[in-house]
Amino acid sequence: MENKNQKRNIYPQKISAENLNGRFALLEVIALVVAYISSGQIIPGIL
Repeated sequence: MENKNQKRNIYPQKISAENLNGRFALLEVIALVVAYISSGQIIPGIL
């Protein structure tokens, strides 16, 4: 069994990549809301 006080080895590149991924996901959600407010469609031209 692993010691709970033992540090986990997490690469800094993975942390920054996950932060960037989260920021882009939030940007996409904001773009979706703006598109819905402006056109009334979730995917303009399809729905």
